Amino acid sequence: MALAHPEDTRLGRQFAGAAHEHGEYSAFRVISAGVDGFRARLQMIDAAQRTLDLQYYIFRGDETGRMLTDRLRNAADRGVRIRVLVDDGDTVAGDEQILRLLVSRSVEVRIFNPTSYRGHWRPLRQLEFLFNVPRLDYRMHNKLLVVDNALALIGGRNIGNQYFQVDPESQFADEDVFTAGPIVAQLSGTFDEFWNSALAVPAQALGRAVQPATVVMARTEHERASHESPAQSAKSTGIDYSSLLATGEPFAGIISGSLPLVWAHAQVVYDSPDKKQVASGASPGRLISRPVVDSVREVRSELLLVTPYFIPAADQLTLLKDLRQRQVRVRVLTNSLESTPEIAAQSGYDHLRAPLLKDGVELYEIRSLLGNVRGSGQTASVSRFGNYALHAKLYVFDRRKVFIGSMNFDQRSKRINTEIGLIIESAELAQQMALRFDAMVKPDNCYIPALSSIGAPGNPSRLVWRTEEDGHGVEYTREPARSGWQRLKVRFLSLLPLGREL
Repeated sequence: MALAHPEDTRLGRQFAGAAHEHGEYSAFRVISAGVDGFRARLQMIDAAQRTLDLQYYIFRGDETGRMLTDRLRNAADRGVRIRVLVDDGDTVAGDEQILRLLVSRSVEVRIFNPTSYRGHWRPLRQLEFLFNVPRLDYRMHNKLLVVDNALALIGGRNIGNQYFQVDPESQFADEDVFTAGPIVAQLSGTFDEFWNSALAVPAQALGRAVQPATVVMARTEHERASHESPAQSAKSTGIDYSSLLATGEPFAGIISGSLPLVWAHAQVVYDSPDKKQVASGASPGRLISRPVVDSVREVRSELLLVTPYFIPAADQLTLLKDLRQRQVRVRVLTNSLESTPEIAAQSGYDHLRAPLLKDGVELYEIRSLLGNVRGSGQTASVSRFGNYALHAKLYVFDRRKVFIGSMNFDQRSKRINTEIGLIIESAELAQQMALRFDAMVKPDNCYIPALSSIGAPGNPSRLVWRTEEDGHGVEYTREPARSGWQRLKVRFLSLLPLGREL
């Protein structure tokens, strides 16, 4: 279970007094820059005295993942109790580096809903999935880091170079929320619920392929072969981590007060580990969709949605239509075909655009090459590679409260994956997020779909895509894409009955 007395730790004592002054409120600060999200994690791990709890859908074995694992190993060496819970749905070769932490008695690693096959040959993984769809389709999509049960970081970022926006080949824009105060104990409670569920299997139970000695030997051989430490190989991303980490920011600024925190009332919203049972009424529990839908329904003037995958279910479409009938402005920022990392998800969104536009919903599709990096969470030098994509899940309600978490506005998040997030009642944070939204939907950053009265070959929905290039307005009658093959794939997938899986 989570640490019972966080006030016995330095971080717990530091924030206990401030929390007492603010009553039931908790402290929040949004971290939008990917590199800052990485630095904050390293620094928070370094600051831990008693416990660290990490829960992630993806924990990659790349440069940033290895650096984080090294910091966790250092924390374990100084006696910090560490619990790591990772999903097993999207693991790739190299991700097992996290298991080398098991050489320490103060570390436990559990795998959520693991596959039986422990290798990474994709055909075998797919074959097992096909024979076990009802079980293996169910994934833990949560992202959470809790330090000494006193501080937490929650949002949409997984662990990996892409999610920290340092990989020239692919960058995923996202948000983290740093939080302290009474809400941290609630977040720890959700972690405990997942950690102690029947779906969280101790890594040692998964066979000799994950035994610590094997992992350490493999890791040692890998380092010998590469002749690089994690910090050295991380330089290949173009980021000088040594200089960045030497500043101690953003964590040092948060702790010292030079980076101000927003104190507000908030609600932890999440799915129970046995979400399917709860949704069917077979067992009691929580569903994240209920409080989020309630907040959407209460909107009176404006709803802003940022979601990388926008595939609303029938009732969600009805909800958005009801808002428009009440003259509520609804604006949605999502991935374009050009930027999306998931063609299948794009195929589910494809046929919804025309009906949504007819209802008056405003759609913005992020470009892979931004015209302006303001609000993007990354530097111009990384953005110039043209591999930008959205990964944030952020909703702004009437510019007075926000949802930030792991839940997409799609059917998979609603029905299949477990999710977590915060609904924060703060006009200040809502305004910050709205300003970032406004920056990202500028014409030089987005393709803006619109209905056209004149059809075009291969464009049965009669859509056009408007944008700005080199300071001039441009209108495309054919959907912008990286290639004709990409268009062909999404058109084919849109013919398949995949909606409920997307």
